[in-house]
Amino acid sequence: MAAKADIVIFGTGSFAARILLDLAATASEQVSVAIVGRNRDRLAWLRTAANARAAMFGTGARVTDHPLEDLSVDAVGALIAALRPSVVANTASVQGGRVMTDRPDGWAMLVREVGLGCTALLQTRISYDIAAAIARVAPDAAFVNCCYPDVVNPMLAAAGLPIACGIGNVAILAHAFAGVLGPGHGRLHLLAQHAALSAFRRPSAQRAGIAPLRLWIDGVEVANVFDRFATVKLSPEPVIDVSGASGVPLFLAIAAGRAWRGHVPGPNGLSGGYPVRMEGGRIALDLPDGVTEDEAVSWNRRFEGENGIVVGSDGMVRYTGRVEAALRGISPDIAAGFPMTAFDAAYVAMSDLRARLRQGG
Repeated sequence: MAAKADIVIFGTGSFAARILLDLAATASEQVSVAIVGRNRDRLAWLRTAANARAAMFGTGARVTDHPLEDLSVDAVGALIAALRPSVVANTASVQGGRVMTDRPDGWAMLVREVGLGCTALLQTRISYDIAAAIARVAPDAAFVNCCYPDVVNPMLAAAGLPIACGIGNVAILAHAFAGVLGPGHGRLHLLAQHAALSAFRRPSAQRAGIAPLRLWIDGVEVANVFDRFATVKLSPEPVIDVSGASGVPLFLAIAAGRAWRGHVPGPNGLSGGYPVRMEGGRIALDLPDGVTEDEAVSWNRRFEGENGIVVGSDGMVRYTGRVEAALRGISPDIAAGFPMTAFDAAYVAMSDLRARLRQGG
């Protein structure tokens, strides 16, 4: 039987590696970490590298690897029941979050044209099954979905599945801003969803208009975030060095039962990104004075609607704007949206559409 693991990470890609290797290098207390995936060679390397880093930096981390060919609810549930973790993070997805290519196929061109909203179903699949397994065998474990959490997390919540939060997105900018301010900076409160990142991928001279974020420093809202943080520049490719690493302090705090404050996307299934605090293993919003939860949630939901997909309180997932228009021209049935009770059928339909577009249909 597998030994207990405090933290379980699903996935073996670059994002999972950044989390794992930084956990190994920074854990100040004893912590056991399990890395799970299909690729045995990759798993063996990640285990080897992580334990080498733990020895290198003299930390309390110990990493084990667990090959799992089948990511079904039953198979995942059996492993989680054996490992008994405090936190489970999923980085694995059938759809990458941001693909850079000089020769895009029909699907890549659609994503480039309308944004990530059309990929939400595909990015939800594996997290949906892992969350279902957690609900069955480990309801007290904190589930962290790392795949498009601004939108996927509300979908999971609408399906009645457990979801603590995501990592990255809002946290990327919060840490980037804190890095500019330097040691001893004032307390940051940031409202932002994933679309805010695109502005900071552009040169500072090309950032204009209303920033899709709100920032407070020591309770005072920053009037012009673009001007104040003109030196912040994100890379065109996924900023894994910050986004993956942003989960490390959170995971270690959950594993140790410590309180924690920071920024996460999709806390408790909410849309968008927020400042939060964690106490007793539970996450709650940590908003600046004068900002209500309803105001913060409504602000984030407005931007998600503009980005092409919203999840209603009725459990209905609706495409909007340019995403809905593009899908309507390809598949009116898909463009009509779907209730989360019909997630499996909707996923199959979107998978078929992606396959057709990739083949030039």
